Amino acid sequence: MSDEDQFDVFLCHNSKDKPEVIEIAHELTRQGIKPWLDKWELRPGLAWQSLLEEQIENIKSAAVFVGSSGFGPWQSQEMRAFLNEFVERGCPVIPVLLENTPQQPKLPIFLRGHTWVDFRTDTDAMERLIWGITGKRPERKPKLQPVIQADDLSSEISSEKGINYTRLRDLLAAGKWKEADEETFAVMLKASSREKEGWLDSKSINNFPCTDLRTIDQLWVKYSKGRFGFSVQKKIYLKCGVKADGEYYQEAWEKFSDHVGWRVKGNMIEYKEVAFNTSAPLGYLPIVVGLLVIQQRFFFLAYQHHFLTDTPILSSRVISILFSRVVACEA
Repeated sequence: MSDEDQFDVFLCHNSKDKPEVIEIAHELTRQGIKPWLDKWELRPGLAWQSLLEEQIENIKSAAVFVGSSGFGPWQSQEMRAFLNEFVERGCPVIPVLLENTPQQPKLPIFLRGHTWVDFRTDTDAMERLIWGITGKRPERKPKLQPVIQADDLSSEISSEKGINYTRLRDLLAAGKWKEADEETFAVMLKASSREKEGWLDSKSINNFPCTDLRTIDQLWVKYSKGRFGFSVQKKIYLKCGVKADGEYYQEAWEKFSDHVGWRVKGNMIEYKEVAFNTSAPLGYLPIVVGLLVIQQRFFFLAYQHHFLTDTPILSSRVISILFSRVVACEA
């Protein structure tokens, strides 16, 4: 078999997770790794088993992807046989959790002892996956200087409205995520001159001062080490296949809510159920501004004025506008 026909890794996945796996396959290719992906390698009209059998004895490793759709084709006898072949040859078989995996799944017995690669929580997941495939430990790169300097107080509390963000910064630095979440809502009301109303409407978010939005976001990003913040949430939302145009897209909203953990088994969580810690999914916080307080406020108004309203749609509409503002402010 020529070098051109040899593959570095077999990408085993549920077909419903194919878009995410293709994205990873493209990045592996850019890193000089040749992945075997069914969509790229299986010729239409031919049996996939025979085509894969031609390669299985020579592919150097396998990555087993797990996403929101759970286990897929590798549960079949044929796919299990192929993966067992990797195990028998002593090749690395790498379990990989995709970003949209809502919780830790139950792996087949022969995979449970293998070291995971977790795209939900590990910012170096791609490097770890490449390490698993190639056996070459990635070089430790010096961390870039953060956007906000720790000793530059003025840059951390920049505000167009004269808002003091010192308390928010101190809460985040101390890891007091619940208090920081509530403080975020409080300073956003101040910056929007909506303290009297006690809630944010579409107009106030559309006109929210960019300097303040960037300050709040950068503080969250910095002290959560890139896990939380409006800009983190925005990236996840855009990956759901929509534009940040302030419009409500139900399918994208549900995907986003599932991804960040705001929705569990089809139901939006309550504020008392929020997990205020860094083991929460990427983009989980801040939550009080974008979801729960807004939902509760709309529900209260609906009850007060004796009309029915769909609170999830209204609240998701508000956070869609927020993401639109985040894009406009280049946060």
